[in-house]
Order: sequence, then structure tokens, then C-alpha cells
Amino acid sequence: MRIILLHSDEFEYEPKRKAIKAAEEIEKGVVNVPEALAVMMAFEKPDEENPEEAAKQTVEEIHSVAEELKAENIVIYPWVHLTSIPGRPDMALKVMRDVEKELNASDRYKIIRRAPFGWYKGFTVKVKGHPLSELSREFTPGHSEEHAEEVSAAIAQEEETKHDFYVYTPAGELIDKKDFKFEKKSEFKYFFDYETQKRRAADKPPAHVELMKNLELVDYEPASDAGNMRWYPSGWLVKRLLEDHVTNTHVRHGAHCVETPIMYDFHHPSLEAYMNRFPARQYTIRSGSDRYFLRFAACFGQFLIGSDANITYRHLPLKLFEMTHYSFRREQRGELAALRRLRTFSMPDQHTLVADIEMAREEFRNQYELCVQMMEDTNMDYQAVFRFQTDFYEENKEWFHEMVEMIDRPVMLELFDQRYAYFVCKFEFNVIDQQKKAAALSTVQIDVENAERFDISYVNDKGEQIRPFILHTSLSGAIERVLYGILEKAAKQRATGIKPSFPFWLAPIQVRLLPVNDEHLEWAVELSKDLESHGIRVDIDDRSATVGKKIRDAERLWIPYIFVIGEKEIESGELNGRLRSGEEKAFKRQSLGKDLTIMTQGFPTRPLAMAKFLSKRPIFYSRGN
Repeated sequence: MRIILLHSDEFEYEPKRKAIKAAEEIEKGVVNVPEALAVMMAFEKPDEENPEEAAKQTVEEIHSVAEELKAENIVIYPWVHLTSIPGRPDMALKVMRDVEKELNASDRYKIIRRAPFGWYKGFTVKVKGHPLSELSREFTPGHSEEHAEEVSAAIAQEEETKHDFYVYTPAGELIDKKDFKFEKKSEFKYFFDYETQKRRAADKPPAHVELMKNLELVDYEPASDAGNMRWYPSGWLVKRLLEDHVTNTHVRHGAHCVETPIMYDFHHPSLEAYMNRFPARQYTIRSGSDRYFLRFAACFGQFLIGSDANITYRHLPLKLFEMTHYSFRREQRGELAALRRLRTFSMPDQHTLVADIEMAREEFRNQYELCVQMMEDTNMDYQAVFRFQTDFYEENKEWFHEMVEMIDRPVMLELFDQRYAYFVCKFEFNVIDQQKKAAALSTVQIDVENAERFDISYVNDKGEQIRPFILHTSLSGAIERVLYGILEKAAKQRATGIKPSFPFWLAPIQVRLLPVNDEHLEWAVELSKDLESHGIRVDIDDRSATVGKKIRDAERLWIPYIFVIGEKEIESGELNGRLRSGEEKAFKRQSLGKDLTIMTQGFPTRPLAMAKFLSKRPIFYSRGN
């Protein structure tokens, strides 16, 4: 809530015309209030969490200032221009009415006027000019002790922990960051700067925002909380294909798939303790007198399953996996950035119970290799960081060195002197965007605390109950961030004159057929059916437009293969494909489906998520908007 309080000789306003459909019905006219304390108010998005508290705090501020100034006349004036994050109009009006009602009930004032809500108004004010005649207040209801944003103890402890950063090379050199000679403008240098300087906020949208909109993939949702997005058909399909690929990879490597709730009891003893060891901010909600939080990972659900399961040493390593379509972290508003940092996201989350540290190292390495493969499958450029508790690093140098050798590039090594969270070791693959900011994708972590906290155990070969170690794994990182990484790389390619593209298996539309006119449409339809039988996503531009325009529209959407269908193609059965790279390649009609299927082997397939014919398809995002 933002308010400005103006102690004035006179405050006058006049409603001119309605600004919104929900404007109040009033009788127009000039209103003049002498000796007024004018309260200019803006109801903000965060106030929606507790509008009653917003009204209450506003009244308390007005009472406090009015008493000090001996003001007896009050004007409540809605002024949305005080904020860049206005709240819902219906809630704003209710709060202002509640403020007016409470002021009237106090018997402290002679005149109380509330300017109409939802109108363009003119006003004149003569401020008295004494030291207290112009005051401003800003507060967020819910930031009392009872409603404060939940910040885990791990966040606070992380700030107190000593962190040292080094470069570690495939040759086994450990070099202090100040002594390493970074290549100029290298992404490794940008990554180091981002990690060590902790500059998270951005002053402009990331490069991928333009692409995600123009490709009709995903967009902001203004009717939701910040950091929540809307997905159009092409984006929905890309998202599901990524989810399928990650899920299938986990399943092929022995995962047990589960599904867990998105909200949990805030005061469950194990969960409350875990939240204070997880460095993330949470959404909290109330249901009656009960308090809950929205999950920020699948950890607790899978831990509770593991706690109730009967597990023996023969079951280990035991892998529980969930594709969490809804995970929530209440990131700070200044750090939100389209698909890079969200408040609601889809996170592939696996937890592996292992018998001992030897099995933990073996599984860590296996899953690390899968993460490397996932980066290759999505054509991702990435930088690697390993984060160790110092004593664990000293005990496992050779194991760590083998993983650096595997990717054959320098990595960042962070050593911390005390365990501020639940892990002693983890790695992350990060992508660097055009703003030189980093975002973590793949990760594996060795958890040494939560088996005890959640009472998870297995029976060893002697019949004894033993606490396992737990690996936290996300092969790809948040699905939204994978798309972010793909689009940011595309933005870099475009800036250097390279045509960006999706990996063929991930392209929302893999083939577009362009019949020259209606006479060629039936043949194109039959070809499309054959391609679909091979798992290829194909659509048909049946619009009344020139072939040149059809080609330009297909290229704008990065479609990998474009085929013009005319008399020549129908008679010869030979198709000249226009590739995304700009090349042209000849195909036989009979073998086209089989030839293209080679590029999808090992990857998931899904049908189109939209109408096959362009004439039946709406435009979800206009580039002119």
C-alpha cells in the first residue's frame, strides 16, 4: 500500500469521465474541502493477500498523522499512479470503502470525503508548507509477525558462511579466481562474475522475451501473481516434449514414478525443520485456522513416501521421481525475469536413496553423465560449478577430478566452511544469457541430513535399520528454464547472423506443406497423413496467400522443413525441402517420413497441439502488440 498525506489549506477535485468499466456511479460536480488532510492512496498487488489488513493499517496511519496535525477534515483520494503494480480494482475499491467506513465510525473528524473510484479527475491542492505537510508511507499488509514472508534459516546462514571461489582445470590445477586468466568476453568469465558479484536484478527484459512471444510460445499472465505465465499451443507442446524426454530418461534408468500434493501442513515437524534448511522463499496460505505452504520441490512428498516404505539393501539405489508441474518459490520481485526466474514452474525432481557414501559417489557420477547428455540433447551451451563443503572436498578430490575430465573444460569450484543447507556437495550446469546472467539447469546434490529428519531407513544384510544418504537430482532443471536457455542461445545466434532453430525433435511444427493452390491441397493432405504415421508433426498452409508469404510465415516460426506442393511435385513424386538453415534438399515422396524419422529416434513424439490447417488457426500473439 502506498499513500501520500498532504496537509492543505484547501483540496478540490472534480470527476471528469470514467476511466474503467468498474467505475462507481456518481453525480458529477466540484467538491471542495477546506483545511483538509488529503490521503492519496494506491492499492498494490501484494495487498491482495490481506486487504482487510491493508485497510486497517491505512486507517491507523491516517489517525496517527491527523492527530499530530490536529486535522479534522479528511479527503480519501484514489491515485493509482503512485504504483507500478496496482492491485485488482474491485479489491482496491473495497479497501477504500472500508477506510472511509472506519474513519466515519471514529467520531474524530468533521468532514470525510472519498473521491470516486475509477474516474479521471482533476484536482487542486494548496499544501500548507510546514515540515509535516507532505508525508509518504509505504507498507505491505501481511508483513506483521503473523503474516511475514517465510524466509528459511538457510538463507540467513548462507550469508554468514564463508565462500571461496576457484577455477579447477581438467589438468587438475586449482587456481584462485583472482589469479586465473579468463578469456575476454568468455561465458566462463561472465558466469564467474555473476556468481561472485551477486547482481541478480535486471533493468530490462531478457532477450528471450521477444522470441517467446513472437513464436507464440508463452507470455506473461497479468491476471495472476508476478512470475506466472500463460502457455500457447506451441509452447505447451515444447514444454510437454521436454517433460516427456526427461521423464523417459529417468524411467529408463530405474526411476519409480510418483505424484505428491502441492501443499503441506506448515507445522508438520519434519517439514517445518526441512524448510529452515532449504534456501528458498515460500508461499504460505490459510485454510480456516490451519496454515499451509506450497511446495518448492517434490522433496517432502517423496521423503514421506520413503519414510513409510519397507526398504531393504536389495532395493538400493532406490529412485523416486516426479515431474512436478507446479512448484512454487516466492522469488523477490526484482529478480523475476520471464522464463529465467519464475514463481511457479515445472521441476523434474528425483530422490535416490543410497546405502553409503561409496554408493552416493557412484550414483552421483552416473546421474552427472545423464545431465551432460541432457545438455547435448537440447543443444545447450553451459558452464559447470561444483559446490563442496571444504572437508568433503578434501576427502573426494580424485572423484571430483574425474567428473571435470569428463567434460574437459575449466569449472568453478565453490568451497564453503560450514554446512548452511542439507547438502555437502552438489554440481550445477548453468546457461549464460545475453545480459550476462546465469541460470542453473541440471543439478545433483548429496543430502546428509534428511534421512534422519524424515525417519527414512533401510534394512541392511544383517537386519539392522540404517539411515541412507539421499541424492537430489534434476536432470534438466526447471522445464521453463530449459526453454529459456534454448531461446537465449537463439538470440545470440541471431545477433551473429545465424538462423536460430529448435532441435528437430523439439520443434512444435516439424514440417509445413505449402500447396500452391486448392488443386494441390488433397495431395498435401495425403502426404501429411503419411508423415503423421511416422510421428512427424506437420501442418498445411491452406490460406489464400502467395507462396512467398507462406514461406516467410513458416520461417518466422523456425519450422525446420518447408515443402512447396505444386504440379511438378505431384507428377514427379520428388520434393525439394527448404531447410531452416537455408539449404535445399531433395526427398522422395515415398521415403520422406522414414527419412525424417531418423532425426527423432530416441526422443519422444507428440501430435500437433493445434489445428492442422492454418485457415482454422487463430493468432495468439500479434507482433504489433
